[in-house]
Amino acid sequence: MDKRTFLKGAGLMGLAAPLNYLHAAVASVEGIAPREVARDEDFWAAVRGDYKLKPDYINLENGYYCFLPEQTLERQVEHLRRINYEGSYYMRNERMKTKKKVAGEVAKIVGCTADEVAITRNATESLDLIIGGMHWRPGDEAIMAEQDYGTMLAHFEFVARRFGVVNRLVSVPNHPRDDRELVDLYASAITDRTRLLMISHMINITGQVLPVRKICDMAHERGVEVLVDGAHAYSHIDFRMAELDCDYYGSSLHKWLSAPLGSGMLYVKKEKIDSVWPLLAGPKTEPDDIHRLNHIGTDPVHVDLGILDAIDYQNAIGLKRKEARLKFLQQYWTSQLRGLPRINVNTPADIDRHGGIGNVGIEGFDPNELAKKLFDDYGIFTVGIDRPGVNGLRVTPNLYTTTDELDAFIKAMKELSA
Repeated sequence: MDKRTFLKGAGLMGLAAPLNYLHAAVASVEGIAPREVARDEDFWAAVRGDYKLKPDYINLENGYYCFLPEQTLERQVEHLRRINYEGSYYMRNERMKTKKKVAGEVAKIVGCTADEVAITRNATESLDLIIGGMHWRPGDEAIMAEQDYGTMLAHFEFVARRFGVVNRLVSVPNHPRDDRELVDLYASAITDRTRLLMISHMINITGQVLPVRKICDMAHERGVEVLVDGAHAYSHIDFRMAELDCDYYGSSLHKWLSAPLGSGMLYVKKEKIDSVWPLLAGPKTEPDDIHRLNHIGTDPVHVDLGILDAIDYQNAIGLKRKEARLKFLQQYWTSQLRGLPRINVNTPADIDRHGGIGNVGIEGFDPNELAKKLFDDYGIFTVGIDRPGVNGLRVTPNLYTTTDELDAFIKAMKELSA
């Protein structure tokens, strides 16, 4: 059997032989550079076979939630049955051991230690634990961008009202000249009262990747801690925490890891743990035990087990291949729309400044109306974004997305802009 025939049939074997077929498919591209595999439509067709896709529309809105491949979904149902079967025995004897194991596997992906990672329910919860857990004093200052996630900005407004914190907003350009422009932008907002700087690793509405390490180095030189919103970067681009050198990092695992809904992670640099106030009281723990920060009582523990399955699936494909594919898909459609009359691509072209997320608008078209038009007339699902400096559609393909589907999107945008 040749490679093409094998790969086209591989996805159909998924449910019968959970990950064995995927390992075999990956073996067929072993030794080939990730950027080359990213263009291999036969390989990704095998991966697409793992997903049950709704035929009513082309889904280009995976940024909210990257739903599970069928293998992970079936395992999640098994976990739910197990927890229901074992009941309190599992909760008292296995629950915390599983959480520690999950934290260890989540930490391994970004090269930090398990005792610096807490499993949460999403990026919002993770980041709120830090924003709300700071020892704020009246007059303290915090810095964030207009393009940051809305609920994070809302929490900073809350601590401003409650503690007298002064919030300083910057506006991130969609097409920066270089890293220095971005570093200087944040540096210009720092004063001797600044306590915390929040930045997005990958801006959720445009997909732009910021130079996190350079911004952290600048902030640390001026005595400012850095909180990174990594909702869209974890398991999307390959990085290590040591390379970022941030103080705090929060992400959702149900986004690009494709873990079950309601799973997230919080990273806190070990020496910073005991300086954060827990928002909910839990059992007595040591001051540097990160688990003191994420106690929420009884939680849906079958989700923890599902995180392990999602990691197994990602490891089978390989994060570097995954990153390369997502970047390829973004460049595939943006390169064909960039520069066309009336079309504005709001994501940098440089491959090091983006992942799989892109944003595009049409002059004179309200982004929400444009999203509705695409869905109603072309059967393409996206989301409209109307935020400071960003007016367009957020387009977020996933590993199962084909270039044929992106061709349909490109054709529709050209017709609507004509």
